[in-house]
Amino acid sequence: MKMKIVSHVNVFFVSSIAIMMIFSSFLSSAWAGDTLIVAVAANFILPSQELVTMFQKKTGVAVEATYTSTGKLYGQIVKGAPYDLFLAADEKRPGLLYEKKLSDKPFIYAEGRLVLWTAKQELCGASDWKKVAAGDKVRKIAIANTLTAPYGTVAMQVLKEAGLWELCERKFVFPQTVAQAFQYASTEAADLGFCAYSSALSEDGRKGCFYTIPEAPPIMQAACVLANTGNRKAAEEFARFLLSPEARKVKERYGYR
Repeated sequence: MKMKIVSHVNVFFVSSIAIMMIFSSFLSSAWAGDTLIVAVAANFILPSQELVTMFQKKTGVAVEATYTSTGKLYGQIVKGAPYDLFLAADEKRPGLLYEKKLSDKPFIYAEGRLVLWTAKQELCGASDWKKVAAGDKVRKIAIANTLTAPYGTVAMQVLKEAGLWELCERKFVFPQTVAQAFQYASTEAADLGFCAYSSALSEDGRKGCFYTIPEAPPIMQAACVLANTGNRKAAEEFARFLLSPEARKVKERYGYR
């Protein structure tokens, strides 16, 4: 009698395992599809790398991210680039995509800040960013492309409002992205760089110093699921994940509000 009971239990146990495996397979198939391809503004490289890893572990969905300036990514999307999501460094481009019916309604996923950063300790003693930018010791200042990179656009605006654009114009070098502006400054190819606050909080960023720019408006960064996505379920889940409490903690560590 005992043998029969054990046998029935074993059959039940094996059947349960089989059901669980089938259910697990069903869940996996619900996420199945091509790799999720995300277009990401260059300022958001560091937090996005962590967020992608977290999302992949949570869902099993493979994610590939492409990083460059918001303007370049927008141009690629308009021309039909096969991205599933767009994480911009402004509200303008996602808004334009929505108007063109090329995306779902955009949402704000981060609020960034512009800072002036330097690797040179001798430039760390000024009382504010304007004095160091206008100083005689500074020969080169890196600013991201003012047409395609929103952080570069804001840098240009605050310099002009402060009456420093023409004074500093001969010092400017223009990398394509704000991430490259930080690279220029961190390698001392430029004395100063107008950078994202997230770069100043990075491991390399902590080796230098930065100046806050009170005149610079907060940089509202919008994202959107693209209309031509071939992996809509996963794209929408990633969009929700960006606003989750666990994602918010990552963003806050890099200075995003």
